[in-house]
Amino acid sequence: MVIVGAGEAGTAAAIVLRERGWRGRLVLIGNETMLPYERPPLSKAILVEEREPGPKLLVTPERLAELGIHYLQGRSVEWIDRATHTLKLSDGSLLAYERLLLATGARPRNLSIPFDAGSRVATLRTYADALAIRQMIRRGGEVVVVGGGFIGLEVAASAVSRGASVTVVEAGHRLLTRAVPPPMAELIRTKHERLGVRIETGAVVERIDAKERRSKVVLADGRTHLADLVLVGVGVVPNVELAETAGLVIDNGIALDETLASSDPHIFAAGDCCSFPHSLYGERIRLEAWRNARRQGTVAATNMLGMRRPYEDVPWFWSDQYDETLQIAGLRREEDVPVARNLGAKGQIFFYLAADGRLVAACGFGSLDAIAKQIRFAEMMIGRRLAPNADALADPTINLKSLLV
Repeated sequence: MVIVGAGEAGTAAAIVLRERGWRGRLVLIGNETMLPYERPPLSKAILVEEREPGPKLLVTPERLAELGIHYLQGRSVEWIDRATHTLKLSDGSLLAYERLLLATGARPRNLSIPFDAGSRVATLRTYADALAIRQMIRRGGEVVVVGGGFIGLEVAASAVSRGASVTVVEAGHRLLTRAVPPPMAELIRTKHERLGVRIETGAVVERIDAKERRSKVVLADGRTHLADLVLVGVGVVPNVELAETAGLVIDNGIALDETLASSDPHIFAAGDCCSFPHSLYGERIRLEAWRNARRQGTVAATNMLGMRRPYEDVPWFWSDQYDETLQIAGLRREEDVPVARNLGAKGQIFFYLAADGRLVAACGFGSLDAIAKQIRFAEMMIGRRLAPNADALADPTINLKSLLV
């Protein structure tokens, strides 16, 4: 068994393959020269802790040795020969596989605008990226974040907490356009502004110039911002080039079936790089979330061993915003009916009902102790395809657990 990609999905798959009985050779290939690590802390703890923290490892060297996982770090795969089940690695070596898992992840989307080579523009995806960004954030410094999505807002929160002056410029008419409803986006915006972040929506970046070892962000309406750091957080692009060159079907990522097998039955995929049909929503989706990556890695590994288990987990995502949490379960559509549950000072939750009354999504923002449990109950209702009463969902005095019956 060979796994390409040593992130959350690939590492989980390698461990599960051993735990569920694979006794043959098992190779995990990572293109970074370090052990596999978690990515969520990169925009949070890595940026804000007083002492420079190391990465939070997914697996130790001792565990890799115990499981007999051969980890090839600092190497990438150049091509796949599907006819002979062979990979060519960046060091020139060849590697045979019986089953192959592609967990190649995604990369930050670049701005399609001109910017000077000397401008201090950064994206965040790796531990090395986080360390470089950490060095550029200082008390009294100026940080401009391009993009009002999750990564941009998390970096903005980290930077302002370290004493930097932070401006978020978002081309859309509000923050988190695809992720949360307008009232919740407004709650999050208010939280950021109250803690010192300036937010400009409808702000289209035209170019970024280098100016005396700083960056000058020029907006389409002529306004400018000087910055010691410009952090670009405008989404990601799935890494499908290896799969595409090998002739696998691509559809918003590596196209998989419900068991996470690609168009080649000997090749599976998991994580940010792939799309798959989801039975709850009746459509092909691609998810960018650490829990999805981990659980897909587990299911893909199980199916690489000959099972036919469909991947049906309810999508779930979280983001820390200062001392509060944003959690989302399921997927909402524009036509879904929103139901608000006001938790007072503890936060707010929005539930979404499909035309047939089924609960299909929920999102909450507020204190962790209030939000996490309620989103968990909502996730269970979504997974069970329940159609709870809308008035009961809206009533904060009614325990959501009672609606699971």
